[in-house]
Amino acid sequence: MKLQNVLDRNTWKSHGAVSTPGEVVNFMLAVSGVQDWHNLDILEPACGFCNFLTAIAARYPENRFVGVEFNPEVFAMARALHPTFNLILADFLLWETADRYDLVIGNPPYGIVGSESHYPIHVLQEKKPLYKQRFATWSGKYNVYGAFVEKGLRLLRPQGRLVYIIPATFMILDEFAELRRYLARSGRVKVYYLGPGIFDGVSVSSAILVVERGRTGNELYEVEGFEDVRQCYAWESYRGELIRFETAETAAFEQCGVPLGEIFDIRISARSPEVRRNPYVQTKPFDEAVPLLNGRNLQPGSIDYDACYSGFWMRLEDAPRLKSFYSRLRIAVGHTKGGRVVAALDERRFPWIGDVYHLMPKGDLSPEELRAVVHALNADETQQYVRALYKEITPHITATQLLLLPLHKGIRSNAMQSQQARLPGL
Repeated sequence: MKLQNVLDRNTWKSHGAVSTPGEVVNFMLAVSGVQDWHNLDILEPACGFCNFLTAIAARYPENRFVGVEFNPEVFAMARALHPTFNLILADFLLWETADRYDLVIGNPPYGIVGSESHYPIHVLQEKKPLYKQRFATWSGKYNVYGAFVEKGLRLLRPQGRLVYIIPATFMILDEFAELRRYLARSGRVKVYYLGPGIFDGVSVSSAILVVERGRTGNELYEVEGFEDVRQCYAWESYRGELIRFETAETAAFEQCGVPLGEIFDIRISARSPEVRRNPYVQTKPFDEAVPLLNGRNLQPGSIDYDACYSGFWMRLEDAPRLKSFYSRLRIAVGHTKGGRVVAALDERRFPWIGDVYHLMPKGDLSPEELRAVVHALNADETQQYVRALYKEITPHITATQLLLLPLHKGIRSNAMQSQQARLPGL
């Protein structure tokens, strides 16, 4: 029986834990950059049954091994299995120590801390305010693995190294913007992108993060099968930008267009809490009511104005009382469409709920111009560009990705051509 099977699946899930395959452990040791594996202080946060410490100790026993584990059952079993390791029962994120380490390595838990009805890591919900106070990179919903990165970096010696396998979402999601800046200040950032399918039953795309204290810059690698490692680029200067798979082709596509953010502002649909407390919204249809739309109503170039997937209704004339911009002609763009850009012109100015973006023209654009933009956003060339840059990192499209998205001058209508003076590059 595998040790991770000792506890039921829900217990592992509620702690954000997943066991690390041996081939992943071995690969992480290989790319750690450690040259001398002797006389090191090595720390494994959220150590579980000490997969990483065990693998290192089997080859290089002449080191000092420390593990921190939160779950008492797992801790008791790990301590019995590994009596020579210094194992500590503690919440790593709140654990205080004056010790510093040459290597911090592991597979930290991932997930959003919150209520059991909405988020997997509900056992830590009461501690969330403490986490938010202690971690400078905590932003928005955040994912707890980001705090493990920040804490691990704090515990490194000046020339130490952090080696984690984590979800790849930190590479591009907006809530990790401060974490990326923190990484850039902490050392040379190396990312080995593994993609999905690394962990059984988990669809998240994974990456190995290596941070080398005392150096600067950023390196990105794409890994297939742990034997085919392709370097995508190496920068000597890195300030926390999105970590993307930039190529000569994506750069050329950008140079021939103008960033969306120069033409549009971005707004987000009303969230559930503000919808529920709005007095003009009801949960049953009534005379003159229209449905609040969500991402399911949105398809490339079209909007289903009839189906009520959200379960909320309001009069169209009251829509601006929910969000003032609902009164304006605008382009709706899906947030979660499998990494694709899905856009349509909301000509009827409906109310929306949930994760749908709304592109608000900075100037006066005609419906024909907006339709041309929609066509460009849904075009195959745009999808290929997005796929090349972001792979399968996340099924989401972020606001930052949209702002950077180039509207390519090779995809335009006659109406757009007539407006070149107002929209340079289109």
